[in-house]
Amino acid sequence: MEVLLAVVLLGLVAAFVLAPLRARAEAGDAEADGREADLADLEARKEAKYREIRDAEADRQTGKLSEPEFARIDAELRAEAIEILKALDRMQPG
Repeated sequence: MEVLLAVVLLGLVAAFVLAPLRARAEAGDAEADGREADLADLEARKEAKYREIRDAEADRQTGKLSEPEFARIDAELRAEAIEILKALDRMQPG
């Protein structure tokens, strides 16, 4: 349960930290600036999600998470990571 709370808090912190990047992209007048900011946002979200997955694995290894809890959290995190990767693929040219 604590890990889930930590994951949620990490997501909120990431959103707060990335908000200025999105705001700056909206203030810009070129579409390319917005695209680059979106790519940077997705890359940051991807790295944060990978970090969350590694943290959950470490918590399982140290006994902080039971196997059923880990399986649920891991499935959720990996599904979210897949969505981020799909969004990155859609933004790639060609």
